[in-house]
Amino acid sequence: MNVALIIAGGSGHRMGQDIPKQFINVYDKPVLIYTLEGFQKHPLIDAIELVCIDGWHDVVWAYAKQFGIDKLKWIVPGGNSGQESIRNGVYGLEDKCAEDDIVIIHDGIRPLVDASVLSDVIETCRKYGNGVTSMPYNEQIFVKDDEISTVKYIPRETLRRVQTPQAYKFGKLDWAYHKAFAEGIGIKGSSYTNTMMVELGERLYFAAGSDKNIKLTTKDDLEMFKAYLKMDRDNWLK
Repeated sequence: MNVALIIAGGSGHRMGQDIPKQFINVYDKPVLIYTLEGFQKHPLIDAIELVCIDGWHDVVWAYAKQFGIDKLKWIVPGGNSGQESIRNGVYGLEDKCAEDDIVIIHDGIRPLVDASVLSDVIETCRKYGNGVTSMPYNEQIFVKDDEISTVKYIPRETLRRVQTPQAYKFGKLDWAYHKAFAEGIGIKGSSYTNTMMVELGERLYFAAGSDKNIKLTTKDDLEMFKAYLKMDRDNWLK
């Protein structure tokens, strides 16, 4: 079984709106529904579990009925941090998933996940035990020597940008979150499942990514998302 674990437990203060950003309407549809539709339509996804901010669970069930998201099977409450929210979702699957089932973790505010990206991250996980969506880094990266200068750079050929979706075998994922929270490993600050896994000594395997897979953090990101939705694709482009 392949289960999508969608994380929508945040309040989204940086967007500066009156409601959580995952529930902002874009062209008469909430951002979260665009995200869920990508998984609903994909033939390799069997079920969806959503980690949701408190007070919005009934709203999500109503939206799921309205927009035909019938793969949504479970909603669990979010935590005080991103890692706590993912942990809640993982623990919520303990009586539902077998060890070799694949769990695909994805940010609810990344509404443009491509079907080919989702397929590749699942296939990579089947082959290696995990798969993390990644992209090459196309800018030059310099390390600060002080606040105004530098004498050191990191060759961009050695770097990858990692996003969601990320896929993991459930048995290893469940083990990792129990160990991480018991021992305080990889759960602080901006840590995510991928960084936690590395801190626990696990090797990650790169899957395909897409520049279109933007994360809606600011109002500018929201405008870019709207532009993508209205964009016409040129058929002559290879």
